Amino acid sequence: MLPSSPMVVPPGLSVLLTAGQIRSRVAALGREIARQYPPGRDPHLVAVLKGGAVFAADLIRAMARPLTLDFVALSSYGAGTRSSGPVRVVGDLMGSVEGRDLLIVEDIVDSGGTLAWLQDTLRQGRPRSLRTVALLDKSSRRRTAVSVDHVGFTIEDRFVVGYGLDLAERYRELPYVAVVDAPAGLAEESRRAAGAS
Repeated sequence: MLPSSPMVVPPGLSVLLTAGQIRSRVAALGREIARQYPPGRDPHLVAVLKGGAVFAADLIRAMARPLTLDFVALSSYGAGTRSSGPVRVVGDLMGSVEGRDLLIVEDIVDSGGTLAWLQDTLRQGRPRSLRTVALLDKSSRRRTAVSVDHVGFTIEDRFVVGYGLDLAERYRELPYVAVVDAPAGLAEESRRAAGAS
């Protein structure tokens, strides 16, 4: 195990959920979800990239049961802080979902549009069951009715980063979830930094 280092919070961010809070809740989610599937009904997790990768990695260990894993990459944000609308498939699933017990693993659900689109698309593949787990739920921003079976934390309508979530590809490595105090300014700074590299 790597040695732990002091938590450093970059300027412009304030911690919303600590690494310890996240660890504890993901462990509880893993146990809760594992109980939903009887022996012989191994869930097939569909993790939504890129933000859901960190959550999915911790969740599958917390579930402590046989399962399979696939990834789908979708985009509706670009480099901004609000959804740009239409969903684009950037990377698709590797195999068929027919007859499988699917569990979508999302980092965050806000307007609901992207998740509703993914759920509808996966249902067309005729899975045996379809459930969804999200680490974070911004239910106050919901514009599309969507079912989320398991939620880690319900949060207010603030732009957040860390634990896999990003702002223009920055801050995914943070072990906590932080609120971006000035998202427009940080987004512009991130774009300038990316252009200089």
